Amino acid sequence: MSGDGARSGSRYLYAPFEVANARIDANERVLQERWAALEYRLGLIEASQERVERRLWLAVYGVVAVVLSQGVTSLLAVVP
Repeated sequence: MSGDGARSGSRYLYAPFEVANARIDANERVLQERWAALEYRLGLIEASQERVERRLWLAVYGVVAVVLSQGVTSLLAVVP
């Protein structure tokens, strides 16, 4: 016998459980890396979305400024 008091019998009886635990640990590490990559990509998407939002508001303010300036010029054209 091997001298391991906790286990009795063949060492091959416990090998599938140790492999299963190792696979679970490996899968957990893979999932953590995937989660980190997903968070990184989401951060990039959020940053680009904020840039697009700023550009959109700039375009909206530009259109409003053009409409207001045309209104002011039409009022100034009516008043001699």
